[in-house]
Amino acid sequence: MSQAFVRESDEQWLHDVTPTLNALIVFLTRENNGIRVYEKKQYTDSKTGKTVYEMSNGLTYGKDEEGRWMVT
Repeated sequence: MSQAFVRESDEQWLHDVTPTLNALIVFLTRENNGIRVYEKKQYTDSKTGKTVYEMSNGLTYGKDEEGRWMVT
């Protein structure tokens, strides 16, 4: 009888990614089945004053109050 195992250590969440742009790109590329995700545009949000990163996967990312990545 065979069993399938899922290694929980292989799973990583966005908020667990190191708060650097390079780490975000590596994470998003891995989540995108190895297809490279890159930064398209970077700007400062006028309401929050925080940096927002527009990525090639169509989403924008920023950091929360604790410095963790989040989708904006």
